Amino acid sequence: MRSSLNRTLLALTGLLLLIAGLAVLVGSLDLQRRWGFTLPDRWPFDGPKDVLLTARDRTRYRGDGWWWPTVMAALGVLVLTALWWFLAQFRSHRLRQLRIDSRDGQDAVLRGRALEDVLVTETEALEGVDRAGAVLTGKRSAPRARLTLALAPHAAPDTVVSRLDTEILQRAGGSAGLDHLPAEARLRAVKHRASRVN
Repeated sequence: MRSSLNRTLLALTGLLLLIAGLAVLVGSLDLQRRWGFTLPDRWPFDGPKDVLLTARDRTRYRGDGWWWPTVMAALGVLVLTALWWFLAQFRSHRLRQLRIDSRDGQDAVLRGRALEDVLVTETEALEGVDRAGAVLTGKRSAPRARLTLALAPHAAPDTVVSRLDTEILQRAGGSAGLDHLPAEARLRAVKHRASRVN
């Protein structure tokens, strides 16, 4: 979600900057004098000596009482939004702890990294799995697992996924006191050299 939002915001920012840059470039080329091309009346720049804001535009609202508070508020919102976006890049959605109902009125806490290590170890023990990785996300009482599996050339993906679901995830969820442990698994093949037959 965060990466798609980043891509969208960066694409929109880039598009706006590209449009503004092209508008300035086209206006600064003085097309009317060179090629007899006339820009529309509402074009923001119409010559190489044109400015972004005229003196009239810069001073139009200066005497009004609402102008400076509005400008400061808009700039403050812009700065806070940019700061929030910047800090969000460093925030991890990895689940650090799980809350387990021990059925005695007290909740136990399980480190998320411990359950991830168990998932990785047991998944790598499956026939055909060369390497594995696991990350827990979601809420402390309702975790979700994201698994990445690198499959060996001889692996049968349907068998690996079936055993992952019926054995490893059920066992991990049961040991953590969960009714079920939802998971998303991404499979990829390990690159290997072609074997030569003599």
